[in-house]
Amino acid sequence: MTTVALAVTDGMLHFELSLAYEVFGFAPAGVEPWYDLAVCGPAPVRAGRFLLEPDHGLGHLPRAHTVIVPGWADVDVDPPADLVDAVRAAHEAGARVVSLCTGVFVLAAAGLLDGRRATTHWAHTEVLASRYPEVTVDPDVLYVDNGSVLTSAGKAAAMDLCLHLVRLDRGSSVANVVARRLVVPPHRDGGQAQFVTTPVPEPGNHPLTGLFPWVMERLDQPLTVEDLARQARMSSRTLGRHFRSVTGTTPLQWLLTQRIRRAQELLETTGESMDAIAAATGMGTATTLRRNFNRAVGVAPDAYRRTFRSRAADQRLQNSR
Repeated sequence: MTTVALAVTDGMLHFELSLAYEVFGFAPAGVEPWYDLAVCGPAPVRAGRFLLEPDHGLGHLPRAHTVIVPGWADVDVDPPADLVDAVRAAHEAGARVVSLCTGVFVLAAAGLLDGRRATTHWAHTEVLASRYPEVTVDPDVLYVDNGSVLTSAGKAAAMDLCLHLVRLDRGSSVANVVARRLVVPPHRDGGQAQFVTTPVPEPGNHPLTGLFPWVMERLDQPLTVEDLARQARMSSRTLGRHFRSVTGTTPLQWLLTQRIRRAQELLETTGESMDAIAAATGMGTATTLRRNFNRAVGVAPDAYRRTFRSRAADQRLQNSR
């Protein structure tokens, strides 16, 4: 899988385009041969405030082993028919087709995602699902690998998918070298959540104003809905109604989300044991911590910690140079 083509046209997002160019266009030190990268599209192409001169027209796409479609700026309009046709032709010719962020709308328009699971930036998943009901849209993951068709969420998740492709093609050690050069985490599993929703109330006076900081100072304690209702001086039913109005969720779900966020902070910044983190976040045991964390974030806490340790090690290496 040595030939990579970036399928571009006016309206592409320059961040995802530049990211893919950086990964596949420059060989890391000591790794040869590398990918043969071609930028394919009409000339010139405007991406944000940048003008590009592609190497080839869109007709070159079927010659590539891998075709990457960067983010598409305006998801409210249909992508250009010539781009959609060229991407479809590349897939029919046997190319592995990849979308970064909203580039997924091009793949969906080409029919490549019908009956398949796909993702994109969380802000656009509802639009994608509504416009293309044959696509199974997963709004929670970083990227989805269907073999010949792969899709990613936005921004940093696009980097995760590019590194995943390098890992598939060249192995983990080479992918780690690329990640080290770019000073990014070497591996985040595609099933990891794009983010953990943390409902935050709007500023202003509401019945729960004093309750939130009180809870945050006591996340290590086994709080119940009754405890929260007692502190807020209202019934459990009234508390639930106010919680739904202010945060959009239930008291217990909000509380669990705060515990998960605190666990993430401790995993990122400390070397505390899983038992210690479970105690500090009010989840009691390491088993309970792992179960709740995996369900909310999509990866085990041990794997989550390794990602940030790798990032810190890469940063230290970079700073030492």
